Amino acid sequence: MKKRTLLQTTLALAGLLSLGLAQAQTTPIKFQLDWRFEGPAALFLTPAAKGYFKDAKLDVTVDAGNGSGGAVTRVASGTYDMGFADLAALMEFHANNPDAPNKPVAIMVVYNNTPASVMALKKTGIKTPADLAGKKLGAPVFDAGRRAFPIFQKANGIGAVTWTAMDPPLRETMLARGDVDAITGFTFTSLLNLEARGVKAEDVTILPYADFGVKLYGNVIIATPKILKENPEAVKAFLAAFTKGAKDVITNPAAAIEFVKQRDGIINVALETRRLQLAIDTVINSPDARAEGFGQLNPGRLSLMASQVSDAFGTKTRVNPDVIWNGSFLPAKAALNILPVPKAAPAAAKK
Repeated sequence: MKKRTLLQTTLALAGLLSLGLAQAQTTPIKFQLDWRFEGPAALFLTPAAKGYFKDAKLDVTVDAGNGSGGAVTRVASGTYDMGFADLAALMEFHANNPDAPNKPVAIMVVYNNTPASVMALKKTGIKTPADLAGKKLGAPVFDAGRRAFPIFQKANGIGAVTWTAMDPPLRETMLARGDVDAITGFTFTSLLNLEARGVKAEDVTILPYADFGVKLYGNVIIATPKILKENPEAVKAFLAAFTKGAKDVITNPAAAIEFVKQRDGIINVALETRRLQLAIDTVINSPDARAEGFGQLNPGRLSLMASQVSDAFGTKTRVNPDVIWNGSFLPAKAALNILPVPKAAPAAAKK
């Protein structure tokens, strides 16, 4: 009996030791989103829900955010190991905090194009960027589109405009009421918000920055220098698992939204599915993304963006593109080949 008890105890201890070793081999990663649990968050919630991170021996915690600026500063503070943020916001942080000890680095492009656009109601007569001259534009002061508007303005020779600031929830309401002539915002956010306020999509003029000479990159995955140096294999594993999940999301957005609903049970599933599909079509599987490759970037385009952001944002120092980006943790190009070629439009639709 004593031998049996000893054997059981030994086996139990061995099991606990094995479990402890397994847990020790799992790397915890705290990840900060740029915004709430809306459609695009499925890109990160899918690999978490499907166990892709777990299979990569990662314990990933994904938290909602309140803007790219906040995501950058939280990663810089060390509160989060990695995050999702607009590349322009990351550039601005670097240039305005040259002596900061833990400046995050971009390691993967997700939104190859900025989602920013100018939106106006067609009844205002605004059809082209030139029509914005002399008009009243509205956006929160920290809006990415507003911050980058000088780049859009210069690229299109737009005359002077006036700005009205408001809190984010009021932006689309003020446009619908006619308090402003146009707004800046992410297309897949503001267009759907306008529809929720009774404005039909066909009554909205959309001027995407990417279609009018502004080739800014959008959101990227960022990471602290600490994790890049101390655990590069975990970072590589994260990007590989994320890429696998992103492929699933692009293939079946409707299914992916269920993982967003698991984190926020009150979302409008149909609305968030549309938001996700808009994001995929406009900034993830865009012509530029297919040309450069998912996750990757063009060094020349990065340098131009660094110069444009320095000028438009009036940064304390010039943005140095060489310290912003590190693509050495990306999966192999074959693994990054996840973007489907858009289906050709029917002949009748082309006429």
